[in-house]
Amino acid sequence: MTGFGLADAPFGSGRMVAEIRTVNQRFLDVRAKLPREISDLTMFAEQVTRERLRRGRVEIQLRLEGLAADTGILNRERARSAYSALCELRDELAPGAEVPLSLLAAVPDLFAPSHTPDLEVARESARNAIEGAIREMDAMCRREGEKIGDDMRQRVALLRTATERIVARREGAQQEFQRRVQERLTHLLEERASGMDAQRLEAEVALLAERSDITEEVIRLGSHLDQFEQALTAEPGEPCGRKLDFLLQEMVREANTLGAKAQDAVISQQVVAMKVELERLREQAQNVE
Repeated sequence: MTGFGLADAPFGSGRMVAEIRTVNQRFLDVRAKLPREISDLTMFAEQVTRERLRRGRVEIQLRLEGLAADTGILNRERARSAYSALCELRDELAPGAEVPLSLLAAVPDLFAPSHTPDLEVARESARNAIEGAIREMDAMCRREGEKIGDDMRQRVALLRTATERIVARREGAQQEFQRRVQERLTHLLEERASGMDAQRLEAEVALLAERSDITEEVIRLGSHLDQFEQALTAEPGEPCGRKLDFLLQEMVREANTLGAKAQDAVISQQVVAMKVELERLREQAQNVE
């Protein structure tokens, strides 16, 4: 699910601020962006984030605030080289034109920090800031997860209601199907003056009716709904998104089988309603870790 967290930790005379953003994704993808002064900690920042998260596209950004201004040290060799290259380009394109020194402002890394921060101190500050931001993000995701869980429970209740209606209609639908098949076959046999044995005809009709029986599908669907609700009540922090996704796939399969077997308008209507709710549940499950 999506989330945002912001936290800071003391660092020297100022502070280090961590900002984290996540969007839903099946696998974990961490991208860290750090200022030049502490760019050596990029991999460390990604590692700290991976230790706490399991999935999602994660963007973590660190910035330094409140530190004393550092004018830096001019890299004279780099400045001379850049200015010389500009002069050569001037001589080639516009001989005699002025080459202002202000153009050097666009040269990257012309000034280097006058001092290198203590990496151990920076590492500790980065860890504290990142973990604080993740805690803030977790709190936000937890609130969103509670809302999603409530919505999913309501949809599970609708699926149970649809299943109960199918069960209530099942026996009558099967008898009606058997009656229609028997009437149809009897009519065809009378038209063709066939000598088929009546008992064999009844056996064939019973076999067709048995193949249209949806008892097994209803039982499995009820079991999947029970497991789905149990997964929703899992311990906080325990991932259940993949289990929910698997159960939804199985329920969609059972609903498709019900729709194929049921030769009844009422049951077909309930199957359509079930598929609608299952699709909504599937969309919500994509936001669950």
